Amino acid sequence: MTAKEVIFIGRVQGVGFRYVTKQLALGFDVIGWIRNLTDGTVALQIMGEGEEVDDFINEIVEESELASHIREFSASEIPPLENCRGFSIK
Repeated sequence: MTAKEVIFIGRVQGVGFRYVTKQLALGFDVIGWIRNLTDGTVALQIMGEGEEVDDFINEIVEESELASHIREFSASEIPPLENCRGFSIK
């Protein structure tokens, strides 16, 4: 299992970013959450098999309708998510 945190920068709040990401997550075998941060960015924490996690992130940043709102993003590995089931919006 791989767990990653991704921070999205750009016009990512107030455009349905979290809701679209939750819908996209249904098509992948991943668990995690997404939330708005006070600095105007969006944080995503995701866990699953390595390739599945990478494919999910790639779907968001390159292939989804959200791609045009993302100016930049950074992804880093984090410890496995605990007490997390499904995918939620925080």
